[in-house]
Amino acid sequence: VWTAHWRSSSQWSHDVTVMGAFSEVVLAEEKGTQRLVAIKCIPKKALEGKENNIENEIAVLHRIKHPNIVSLEDIFESTSHLYLVMQLVSGGELFDRIVEKGFYTERDASQLIQQILDAVKYLHDMGIVHRDLKPENLLYYSMDEDSKIMISDFGLSKIEGSGSVMSTACGTPGYVAPEVLAQKPYSKAVDCWSIGVISYILLCGYPPFYDENDAKLFEQILKAEYEFDSPYWDDISDSAKDFICHMMEKDPMKRYTCEQALQHPWICGDTALDKNIHESVSAQIKKNFAKSKWKTAHCVHSALLSVHCLISVSFILVYSKRLMPQLLCAICGGCSWVRVWRGPPATNTLIYSHLYIFIQGSWECKTCKF
Repeated sequence: VWTAHWRSSSQWSHDVTVMGAFSEVVLAEEKGTQRLVAIKCIPKKALEGKENNIENEIAVLHRIKHPNIVSLEDIFESTSHLYLVMQLVSGGELFDRIVEKGFYTERDASQLIQQILDAVKYLHDMGIVHRDLKPENLLYYSMDEDSKIMISDFGLSKIEGSGSVMSTACGTPGYVAPEVLAQKPYSKAVDCWSIGVISYILLCGYPPFYDENDAKLFEQILKAEYEFDSPYWDDISDSAKDFICHMMEKDPMKRYTCEQALQHPWICGDTALDKNIHESVSAQIKKNFAKSKWKTAHCVHSALLSVHCLISVSFILVYSKRLMPQLLCAICGGCSWVRVWRGPPATNTLIYSHLYIFIQGSWECKTCKF
């Protein structure tokens, strides 16, 4: 599912519909309270043969309630779709916020990781393993400067059984733990490895493992081969490097747990440095992560032009001026936007006893029409 928050130096307004391979996400407002939420609209046809996956995701989301985890608020169902009403997070993705900052330090990274560790410890204490922790699944709750970070996307999460172990190979290349690639039974320690990889990237702007060839990438991960390259790591504290080494320990039995990680001086002490590393880190993030993001942006944009928004009886699509910040176009850098209406609301499209279809407008750059 594409999230409604992507940026290079821009961001779509939050009232657009964003469509992924299997579902759409739309912004909606509860009529009674005017509370904004995000509704994940999943066609039942896309779930054929994958019913267990969505049932597992819903079971996990029903069990969790944590300030740093995006919550499931309600579920609706029609003859053709399943609708998951999710807590709205509107602050954008992790990397985008870092790039936009003018000042960024080790301490900032430490505070981010502390929030992630606290949330994942909560999951692990509940017997839940996320299995797909990565920067794309870390979103800011709001546009506020001191906004908290939120963990999203529990599509690959797993509830551990009593005394059971997991063995399904899943996750995202680059963030997956060695034992998963080795097709060995694994545990919640795989999440700690992923947090180690995220920590590494937050401090230098590039991944610890990289190769265009997946086989070679996996070979690096299996050997846990990574370095703290000069000059990118010259100004990073030994404490930060020690933390990463404990999180990215090849042996899962020796790897830090979330509880141990929370007690590391880089997280709970005062060893994280306050030196500004923004220039180096943001430059590397742009170099190593921007290209795939821009390709994604074009795909999302083309999907937006023909999307219909499906809303349940309790919610209705809204256009909110207060959520439209001053943004720069990702293509031409322009800052003038025009509302493009894609068609009148359908008045005769009752497809379920309480379900209606609305056609929503979208934003277009005045300069390049993107």
